[in-house]
Amino acid sequence: MAATVLSTKGQVILPKEIRDQKQWGPGVRLLVESTPEGVLLRPERAFPATAYEDVRGSLARLVKKTLSEDEIEAALRAAAKRRHARD
Repeated sequence: MAATVLSTKGQVILPKEIRDQKQWGPGVRLLVESTPEGVLLRPERAFPATAYEDVRGSLARLVKKTLSEDEIEAALRAAAKRRHARD
């Protein structure tokens, strides 16, 4: 168990062993939660949690044409022929 000191500004330095174990580098944002046993630190998510309904169809606008299975198969065969022709 490691110990640290609270500064006059309310800052705490986390021991290097813990930072390394958690892979917390400079600039990592931590959520601070008060618990009955003390204080809990958790890394903030890089992206907010989203529901499927919020993002469903978001890429559909980028697709200009939907290909049939036959068209996909033909495109894959043509790409394979081009690749093998170069080898």
